[in-house]
Amino acid sequence: MSNVAIRDLKITLSGNTVIESLNLDVKAGEFVVLLGPSGCGKSTLLHSIAGLIDTSGGQIEIGGRDMTWADPKDRGIALVFQSYALYPTMDVEANMSFGLRISGTPKAEIARRVARASDMLQLGPLLKRKPANLSGGQRQRVAIGRAIVREADVMLFDEPLSNLDAKLRTELRRELKQLHKQLGATMIYVTHDQVEAMTLAQRMAVMKGGVVQQFDTPDNIYSRPANLFVATFLGSPGMNLFKGSLSAQGGQVMFRNEHLTLDVSAYPYAQAAVDGQACVLGVRPEDIDIGNRDGASSAATGTVTLIEAMGAHRVVWLDLQGTPVAGIVQDGLVVEGEQPMAFAIRSQRISLFDAASEQRL
Repeated sequence: MSNVAIRDLKITLSGNTVIESLNLDVKAGEFVVLLGPSGCGKSTLLHSIAGLIDTSGGQIEIGGRDMTWADPKDRGIALVFQSYALYPTMDVEANMSFGLRISGTPKAEIARRVARASDMLQLGPLLKRKPANLSGGQRQRVAIGRAIVREADVMLFDEPLSNLDAKLRTELRRELKQLHKQLGATMIYVTHDQVEAMTLAQRMAVMKGGVVQQFDTPDNIYSRPANLFVATFLGSPGMNLFKGSLSAQGGQVMFRNEHLTLDVSAYPYAQAAVDGQACVLGVRPEDIDIGNRDGASSAATGTVTLIEAMGAHRVVWLDLQGTPVAGIVQDGLVVEGEQPMAFAIRSQRISLFDAASEQRL
């Protein structure tokens, strides 16, 4: 196992700075996910770790050694691409062993590694098939197996599941998680899919514009987002946002706007609350009490505009004088469209952000 340390990384492509002054520490044996929208620089960062893109500044260390200018073959990494990139004229076994054969690995060692990888990925019955005779999920397993046989200390994944349908993505996600437990290798995984990120990562780096906005565990990022971008990028439906201001008097802090009043005295402020400070209140849909069944005194009333049946729960959308509010209902509460419906905010898991800087208060 090897750690990966990135120091003050800068990458410029065609005169455009894609990444500047980026720092990231991935522990040995850790599963880290790089998450962000298209164009945020996550794949560029991954490819620079792999040595496929030259850096314009900074340093990349792998296993404590400076690999900034090392050739890809000398970095001790294995890379799985979004496209399977299999050789169509070779069978599964030959595809998986090709790199080892080229590097002169003894036949007995090749056989051992291929057998181990095919057993992990359930590819044994498919070893003599050509890629054309495999499903999309099976092809991606072969591509992952080709990386496993290298027995690299660091494995890099560039959106490997994005070409698969939803059911296959779910299955392979689970297999990748199990694979990490078996191999113990350091894994860095790029995706724009928040479900993949939340389920796979031990820690994840949320990126925007080539900058890491927050690097933490999935639970901490979801419950304590560092800024408004992170807060709204994660979650489906997204976090409810209410603009307002703080009223801090006599040890009590209240959030107020035209339609809502909420006691936020117990909120864990990074700095003391400032009276009159403009802010944004963020509330996850699961923390909206539709129907105000807890009897909160700070309830408000909106109009039901949409009900989305999601199987195990329903997402109820309310209109609060022009502000959309999403809440999750997991029981038999009767909710009808175009009807007024009271709701309250469960204040234990709220987030507050400064209106100007958009950073967490």
